Amino acid sequence: MSWENFKTHYHPYPELGLALDLSRLPLPADFLSSQEEAMQKAFTAMAELEAGAIANPDEGRMVGHYWLRAAQLAPTKELRSAITDTLAAIKAFAADVHAGKIAGPNGPFTQLLVIGIGGSALGPQFVQHALGQPAADKMAVHFFDNTDPDGMDYVIGQIGEQLGSTLAVVISKSGGTVETRNGMLEAQAAFRAAGLDPAKHFVAVTGDGSKLDQVADAEGWLAKFPMWDWVGGRTSELCAVGLLPAALQGLDIDAMLEGAAAMDAATRVPVTAENPAALLALGWLFATDGIGAKDMVVLPYKDRLLLFSRYLQQLIMESLGKELDLEGKVVNQGIAVYGNKGSTDQHAYVQQLREGVNNFFVTFIEVLKDRDGDALEVEDGTTSGDYLQGFLLGTRDALSEKDRWSVTLTVPDVSPRTLGMLIALYERVVGLYASLVGINAYHQPGVEAGKKAATGVIALKNKLQAALAAAPGTDFTIEQLATQTDGNPELVYKILHRLAANGKLTETAGDPWFESTFRG
Repeated sequence: MSWENFKTHYHPYPELGLALDLSRLPLPADFLSSQEEAMQKAFTAMAELEAGAIANPDEGRMVGHYWLRAAQLAPTKELRSAITDTLAAIKAFAADVHAGKIAGPNGPFTQLLVIGIGGSALGPQFVQHALGQPAADKMAVHFFDNTDPDGMDYVIGQIGEQLGSTLAVVISKSGGTVETRNGMLEAQAAFRAAGLDPAKHFVAVTGDGSKLDQVADAEGWLAKFPMWDWVGGRTSELCAVGLLPAALQGLDIDAMLEGAAAMDAATRVPVTAENPAALLALGWLFATDGIGAKDMVVLPYKDRLLLFSRYLQQLIMESLGKELDLEGKVVNQGIAVYGNKGSTDQHAYVQQLREGVNNFFVTFIEVLKDRDGDALEVEDGTTSGDYLQGFLLGTRDALSEKDRWSVTLTVPDVSPRTLGMLIALYERVVGLYASLVGINAYHQPGVEAGKKAATGVIALKNKLQAALAAAPGTDFTIEQLATQTDGNPELVYKILHRLAANGKLTETAGDPWFESTFRG
């Protein structure tokens, strides 16, 4: 916490308007130099990635999200054209919607419903919340980001009588993601119930030839925009996935792309001491012992960055949470990420952060600009923003006093350019850190395993319903149905109990409970 330590480990980047402070990590004097060889290998791996190397051997595909804000770096003419043509199409479509040239049967579109999950929702949600201005936005944005029926009913209820003025954007690369498919079907049903033709309201963002692509063609949707196999969901905010909703909302997508490009240029420099992404990756390496020994608590001291921790949670945990390293050895890597916002958390879990189990490090996000317009003095010479900084710096000191580590990232404001910089910074940090610890950041076998398990549950549900339908009026115990369907009794009970709660069958309580019976 000394001034000399701060001078050594505070790294300003005036050309970006950003600063990185690692002074609250007890870095040994030789730590950065001891990692230089590994970092140079990480720089080389990143350069190969950007040049078009196969980054995901499981799927035989490149990873090119960096090209989205610098199309000239894409390895082929076809890719360069795809990026620039899609960006032009997004801008043209949004302009036509705003001008009323593309409109619904009830007139101009004023509401936007985004249907997606994971990266297809988190990025757009983060940007919408961070940059939205209700009085100035071209369209009000709503989200279906789960397969929760009640949640979707809530959103449709919010839209209310404006459904006829609603444009729906369905986002799914494969078109087979069931949560998004379900959201699409639920939204279409809501439109039809209101006497509206969904095809006159729907737009697809999807892969060429996907199931969703085929549906959009067959039903004659308003428009389609591409998702490419070389852009992963968690790094898709700066392609059509995020840029289309942002453009329709009326946000400055050019500034977002410019911010990301500026950050890419700064983090492409293969000089560790000059590269904010390299320094932050090394900070993570030290803080977690390179094995996820500590969790990351993200505390942005800005209400508009509330969703940043959720966005980073997916980006970091899906990228780094891996069972195997590049050599096939079991390593169970990852960094757990959670957070909310300051100073709200000082009335929530900062008590434990200071005095409880020391199994974390904090990432403070400091925003220099308080607000647009004049600042109100809540005390003589003191504003609410002064207090916000006071709580940030005070909390950081309070944690340091108890040997609780932190890093601080300072940005100038919450603007499209700054959001583009933050997105690009953390994408690069994740890639460099993955190289340092020897894992592949660009595949996600665990996600696929979860999808397969869910499919198995649905198959068992269908078997149970068929068994009950084949013997109407007959009472069955859990174990009888488990034997008949070759199902796990625990899963059988959970499925039956929920079906009964939703009126799909009848449950008669037993004593003890596991002697309960069910009938169709």
